[in-house]
Amino acid sequence: MIREIQAKTLLSSVRGTDDVFGIKYNFNLYRGCPHQCIYCDSRSECYGIEDFRDVLVKVNAPELLARELPRKRIKGAIGTGSMSDPYNPVERQYRLMRQALETIAGWAFPVHIITKSDLVVRDLDLLVEINRTQAVVCFTVTTPDDALARVIEPGAPPPSARLAAMQVLAARGIHVGTALMPVLPFITDDEENITGVVEQTAAHGGSFIIPWFGMSLRNRQREWYYRELDRHFPGLRPKYERLYGARYGCSVPNSRRLAEVFSQTAARLGLAQRMPQYNPRAQQPALF
Repeated sequence: MIREIQAKTLLSSVRGTDDVFGIKYNFNLYRGCPHQCIYCDSRSECYGIEDFRDVLVKVNAPELLARELPRKRIKGAIGTGSMSDPYNPVERQYRLMRQALETIAGWAFPVHIITKSDLVVRDLDLLVEINRTQAVVCFTVTTPDDALARVIEPGAPPPSARLAAMQVLAARGIHVGTALMPVLPFITDDEENITGVVEQTAAHGGSFIIPWFGMSLRNRQREWYYRELDRHFPGLRPKYERLYGARYGCSVPNSRRLAEVFSQTAARLGLAQRMPQYNPRAQQPALF
């Protein structure tokens, strides 16, 4: 179900230092997500989304951003995509992300986008304009296997489409790379899968890749994920229950070995292991 809502505020400040994504501000245009990835942390009870299958559209988001962004005195990277993909299929109809990028471009703020969708290519013109300051697009790729992705990320475009979009953006000078996260225990935690994602990132013009060798399991998210395990991967649920219990952070059993293989492969292919960080001082022209 798609439901339109009026948001009270949109742009939030990130507390402390974000060493992973390097963002200063954050916003979400939607609540809920049609991608319906079986592992999505945003289903967790703490986020207060009653039914993550519903998509709540913040129809006044562009107006809020146009009002709130000029008040930000510190210029920092604006992130989006952490709670709901800004390029989910509903975006084709509402075009909220495109309107948001128009505002961001007008105020010359940098942007960091996380997405599983090739729809981001639609806004290439605006990303090129924003990249005069800085534009970074991080594609989540948990596996290069389209068939496996259809099971664990049933509503999202296949990894092959994401990688093709990455290549298009890279050709126009946009900073692109991969979020290799989560890594699902007993499903995507083999060396072939990890090296495959790293190699495909490099082959499609990526300059960075960020891993997390594990996943989260919280109330409500855990129950949903276990139901999907029973449906698609019979016999795995007892392994999770024995190994993780009620734990929130669930590292894969072979995380150290995978981290070693990952780092070696990324280094060999010249991929950074962090996103490009925005440095406002570097944007200032020299006086002399």
